[in-house]
Amino acid sequence: MLRTTTSGGPGGQHANRSLTAVTVTVDLASASSLSERHRSLLLESLGPVVRSSASRFRSLAQNREAALMQLALKMAAGLHRDAPRRASKPTRASKVRRIDEKKARGRTKQLRRTTDE
Repeated sequence: MLRTTTSGGPGGQHANRSLTAVTVTVDLASASSLSERHRSLLLESLGPVVRSSASRFRSLAQNREAALMQLALKMAAGLHRDAPRRASKPTRASKVRRIDEKKARGRTKQLRRTTDE
């Protein structure tokens, strides 16, 4: 649903009478253009209603375009899922490096010790 309202900001002649701010609202629960899988992903990540508004331009058309673009970006971000991490074993070289670093730390600490004789 597209709704136009007056833009906020400083006053001036004709400023409070122009309906140039745009708010776009999508009810995801009843959106028939979405597949069931997409709908469930969006409901899980964004909730039942998604809103986007724009009022940075003086033109209604530019604000409408900006609000629709923001809404598209929100929905694309809501559909994005990171790939699951696949467990991997440490490489032989990384194991050797780890052991060498542990030995070097141990030698450093051993040299710091004082001997009471």
